[in-house]
Amino acid sequence: MRIWIDADACPRVIEEIVFRASERLDIPVCLVANTSLAKHHSRLIDSVVVSEGFDVADDYIAEHATPEDVVITADIPLAARIVAKGAVGLDPRGEFYTEENVGERLSMRDLMMELRDAGVVQGGPGQFGATDRQRFASSLDSLLTRMIKGRKH
Repeated sequence: MRIWIDADACPRVIEEIVFRASERLDIPVCLVANTSLAKHHSRLIDSVVVSEGFDVADDYIAEHATPEDVVITADIPLAARIVAKGAVGLDPRGEFYTEENVGERLSMRDLMMELRDAGVVQGGPGQFGATDRQRFASSLDSLLTRMIKGRKH
């Protein structure tokens, strides 16, 4: 089991929550981005800097993640690829991507992008706040607990 973080757009506070869970449960973490990342002082935390380009980090994660892994991402197309592989996707606001909801989320994303391009809608998701942070921490904790118990059986 490994936790992958799509680090290009992941809030730092979410990374810190993942790092604490990693240390507590002895689960390796890999951050993937196309920009330089801060050094980490844990044997469990690794970083991969991919070349610049559209979806290069996403492609790396999708290629290397396995069905036993967790991927933290706000990128819905990446989440769809992860779910199709059988891995678990979790967005930084604590919501799981599933076979049942990822197609709908992808359609909604495409619709909102078209509406923004046409000038009908402006802006994106709301401000990231304490409630989002708490929901993420709770979702991650319950997910990892279930996955660890599943490995032991």
